[in-house]
Amino acid sequence: MTDKPEITIFWFRRDLRLTDNAALYHALKNNNNVLPIFIFDKNILNQLENKQDKRIQFIHNALKEINKKLLALNSSLLIANDTPLNTFKQLVEQYTIKNVYTNTDYEPYAINRDNEIQAFLSEKKIPFFQCKDQVIFEKNEVVKADGSPYLIFTPYMRVWKNKLTDFYVKPYPCEKYSAHLFKASPFNFPELKEIGFEPPNSNLNFPSPEVNLELIKNYDQQRNFPAIRGTSHLSVHLRFGTISIRQLVKKTQVLNDQWLNELIWREFYMMILFHFPHVVKNAFKKNYDLIKWRNNENEFKAWCKGETGYPIVDAGMRELNATGFMHNRVRMITASFLVKHLLIDWRWGEAYFAEKLLDFDLSANNGGWQWAASSGCDAAPYFRIFNPYEQTKRFDANFEYIKKWVPEFQELTYVKPIVEHKFARERVLATYKKALTKA
Repeated sequence: MTDKPEITIFWFRRDLRLTDNAALYHALKNNNNVLPIFIFDKNILNQLENKQDKRIQFIHNALKEINKKLLALNSSLLIANDTPLNTFKQLVEQYTIKNVYTNTDYEPYAINRDNEIQAFLSEKKIPFFQCKDQVIFEKNEVVKADGSPYLIFTPYMRVWKNKLTDFYVKPYPCEKYSAHLFKASPFNFPELKEIGFEPPNSNLNFPSPEVNLELIKNYDQQRNFPAIRGTSHLSVHLRFGTISIRQLVKKTQVLNDQWLNELIWREFYMMILFHFPHVVKNAFKKNYDLIKWRNNENEFKAWCKGETGYPIVDAGMRELNATGFMHNRVRMITASFLVKHLLIDWRWGEAYFAEKLLDFDLSANNGGWQWAASSGCDAAPYFRIFNPYEQTKRFDANFEYIKKWVPEFQELTYVKPIVEHKFARERVLATYKKALTKA
């Protein structure tokens, strides 16, 4: 009987790149025979009803690129289609595993998953190393003097910026140690069908991971106008780690302060989710769970389809349904409309965005929806209600964005508004006031 090959495992998750990857660097620098793996996690994939999910296609494309590069280095990517625990049970049968390296993930499911894997590996006397990679500062690195987390963005942002030095954006030169990769015959690279998915119907035009420095320079002036390309479209690359946050901050931090703030908001919401996991199902401010939602299913369907009779809202929802993307200003408008005009529970909207957004990230999506519902930390006050007509005047005055997605908006065939703005405003103010007075 032959001895099992001795390897160290590097486990890809939200870090789908071979360059400037913290855990991959440490695995390669400290070990030989590093085998990169990726797990199509059945615990997650089995919950996806849409078997043409664009995100799975995006991940699949990114893995294909990684594997191509690994093959050129006489190595290969091992892809499993199972639960993480089953995958590691099989791997310990096939290999003598010295160490396992991965990058830290801060979401509740990921923390439970990693605890389960750590317990299993510990039984087998296999060390499990987790490294910081998807953020500049994690967990308790930016906290108040007493060690408690910040609940307001502005002081968090100030401390974050004061703490930032070249050390935190220094890249990890993985390529320096690529000779330490496990030399393997190519593993099977599964097609989408083999993992239970199909290519999406529409031609996918994923945004480029290239950083447009000119756009970032003008970001603060252009970011609110959905008809122009005024935002970076890098959020999907940050979500799946096809771009390094260190590289991005290093390249752009001096170009535009507003742009840097957006990257800091991303980390702020990750930190909130890490410290307050109850936000996944409940309001951050618990008294906001007392609000009596109307939850009219027909109105919710009209919002989902982009048939509310409010052109800016409908344009946003149609863009989301067609492309998996929605401009950030319009995300705020559509979310505010669902929660405050229709009095529909923010969790319904959050779940719909979670299903449709290519860049869906639990912490940012939850943070954004709780901001719109006024129930989150540092959220818009409950009496702040976006007027869709005023928002259109300010940010799509010539209807360019609206014409693209709702071409019939000036025709008699266009749906009538499902609720009148002034009436909706008064209704939501009274509803919130009643609930919050009880608290």
